[in-house]
Amino acid sequence: MRINTNVSSLTAQAANAENNKNLGSSLEKLSTGLAINKASDNAAGLAISDKLRTQASSLNQAIDNGNSAAAMLQIADQAMSEQSNILDTIKTKLVQASTSTTSSDGIESLNQDIQKLLTQLDNIAKDTNYNGIQLIGSSDGSSKTTDKTFQMGENSSTTITLDGTIQANTKGLDITKGSMTFKTNGSARALLDNVDKALTSLNKMRSRVGSSQNQVESAVRNLEVKVVNIKAAESQIRDVDYAQESANFNKLNVISQAGTYAISQANATSQNVMRLLQ
Repeated sequence: MRINTNVSSLTAQAANAENNKNLGSSLEKLSTGLAINKASDNAAGLAISDKLRTQASSLNQAIDNGNSAAAMLQIADQAMSEQSNILDTIKTKLVQASTSTTSSDGIESLNQDIQKLLTQLDNIAKDTNYNGIQLIGSSDGSSKTTDKTFQMGENSSTTITLDGTIQANTKGLDITKGSMTFKTNGSARALLDNVDKALTSLNKMRSRVGSSQNQVESAVRNLEVKVVNIKAAESQIRDVDYAQESANFNKLNVISQAGTYAISQANATSQNVMRLLQ
């Protein structure tokens, strides 16, 4: 019998140390809720789940972009809706001014009303903006708006663009106050076609805005589904299965207790040598 090197005890200690390491890892998983807490847990799984997490974060931002874009386009649409109402009112007043039963004083009054309505139409175009970005006309009324490009995905090519050729003011609709002045029934009648053309132009601009809004909202719905699926895929890789890990923890805990007992028994066998020396 040899006592200088207690091989049985050393073996038991090594096994117990490895088991305690596994026990600590299991406890870490249970406390964090993650099956992968460091690269050594699952290097390949960590790389995949990190990529999925980055993808989900990018798509969540794209969803925010889409919601902001939808809000922007809704503002533009509502502004042009009010402008359409103004044009309807102008058309009605021109029809009233075009008939011979309207007196000269009545014509003058209607002309003044229309000039004020045209001013309001321009004011709407100037004041309609989102976070300082002009939506349906430049702030000075002299030019069209620029293209609006919305980033709707994680790749540079995943965008939705609203054609910037929108100028929903008297200049863009070709109904400037100077050209819409009248003094007789006949001159008022001659302007009716101008208002019809302006309404057609405005409706085309509004249609482009509406189409872009539908496209953005559809993209947002699709992105929301993608994010859910990506999160589910990441969870499958990274999140811990509590039922499975709890069972594993209990097993390791029992083994740890048994290992401690084995070490004590291995150390106790050395005491048998003392009997030979008595």
